[in-house]
Amino acid sequence: MTVLALALVVGLAACGGGGGSSAAKAETSTRPSVASTTTPSTVAPTTAPPTTAPPAATTAPPATSPPPAAGASSPVDGLVGVGSARQVISVIADGYGQTTATFTAYERDGNGWKQVFGPWTANVGGSGFAAPDAKREGDGRTPSGSYPFDFFFGVLGNPGVRFAYRDITGPQIVWDDDPGSPLYNTWVDTTTQTPGPSPEPMYNTPAYNYGAVIAYNAARTSGLGSAIFLHVSTGGSTAGCVALPQGQLLDVLRWLDPAQQPRIVMGVRGVVTQ
Repeated sequence: MTVLALALVVGLAACGGGGGSSAAKAETSTRPSVASTTTPSTVAPTTAPPTTAPPAATTAPPATSPPPAAGASSPVDGLVGVGSARQVISVIADGYGQTTATFTAYERDGNGWKQVFGPWTANVGGSGFAAPDAKREGDGRTPSGSYPFDFFFGVLGNPGVRFAYRDITGPQIVWDDDPGSPLYNTWVDTTTQTPGPSPEPMYNTPAYNYGAVIAYNAARTSGLGSAIFLHVSTGGSTAGCVALPQGQLLDVLRWLDPAQQPRIVMGVRGVVTQ
């Protein structure tokens, strides 16, 4: 099998660095059955004459909820690390070990924060979220925290985004996930540079049809994790990235504007919310 064919066959070998692909984990929910109860009715005496029920009283109109108070807070106000961002994405799970999270996007205008996309279900690491500062290379966990975006990329070419975009032109494009390499946590063209052994293949469809680099471990500290992206979902958990169905992802990528200093805040509820 050629290198090109191998790269195209791999479906989930995407993101997270060093961990390779993570098998999709089936998630099932169980719900306790509710036993139905029957209240015995009282039988009227047979000697009692039938009575005619009085007309039903006019039903009162349903109560309506009062409008939100002026200046009511937005969910964004409770997120950590928003700073000066005017576009914010939250990716929040209810607990550690969960391989899906709720994805919601917000934008700030003159009237405050408004919800733009979501809530959607996003795939995250096969081992869920890492606790703050606990992400390590190859652990299959998505890092927690607030991060900006770097450049966008894709096998299929620029779909019309405002961020800088890099085309994945072939199997020579990889991501260096070797903690001992001087190119650790960087995009590498192997025709001009030499990454560490077994780098992350970027010529990978559909996962990397389109994607955005989440600027996690921008200092490239050895062993803290690499190749953390927002990319196309392949239907299951990732090796540490955040993934959405392609249509939803394209909407987000085209919306993100570097002039708005966007950030992605991700982690377990209660850790990234205040």
